[in-house]
Amino acid sequence: MTQRRALVVRGGWEGHRPVEATELFIPFLERSGYAVRVEGSTEVYTDAAELADTDLIVQCMTMSQITAEQVAGLAAAVVAGTGFTGWHGGIVDSFRASSDYLHLVGGQFATHPGVQPCDRSGGEADNFLPHSVTITDLGREHPITAGIENFDLVTEQYWVLHDDLIDVLATTTHPTREWHPWHRPVTSPAIWTRHWGAGRIVVTTPGHSLDVLEHPSVRTVIERGMVWATRTASAS
Repeated sequence: MTQRRALVVRGGWEGHRPVEATELFIPFLERSGYAVRVEGSTEVYTDAAELADTDLIVQCMTMSQITAEQVAGLAAAVVAGTGFTGWHGGIVDSFRASSDYLHLVGGQFATHPGVQPCDRSGGEADNFLPHSVTITDLGREHPITAGIENFDLVTEQYWVLHDDLIDVLATTTHPTREWHPWHRPVTSPAIWTRHWGAGRIVVTTPGHSLDVLEHPSVRTVIERGMVWATRTASAS
């Protein structure tokens, strides 16, 4: 059997610890039989031959910029069957100026609501809220999330703008609070998949910090998502 090839693309805003975060998962990929290549730039997305030989792209690149040529190369690879996955800002708060990237992924970080203003100190914990991740009916049957129960986190709770071409495996609901301007609870997708051409995309929105990535349910979802997104035989 030909060895599967994974490409880890990392960088961008250092607050999400792109090197340390991806290093948590590279041993899993290697144990699972992947040859892993690591790149610190999206320039690799213009290398059509390299991406054609890549079965899975794991991206951890918060904010940053991407050229039209690079996003076109990434999208073409996914359409041809290369899997694409990532977590938190490394995939849904990437390349804010690129509508083509947003179209590929199907959802975009909008905000993470904060604690009551009088309790804020100016640090990242101002945006850490206790919240639940709720597995959907589809998620209870899907190989990525099957057997995982609803779980609670205290971290950033992503509010995501999205289209309806995503298959939502888990959600999280933002309640109404007196200091917020919305008037009814808002439910955002927390984990989703997307079929794009012959390729598969998996997005996991929890993952702001290493401790969240090491949460057993979050880590299991990310690892299963890597395997599920990987190029299938029919896409080869």
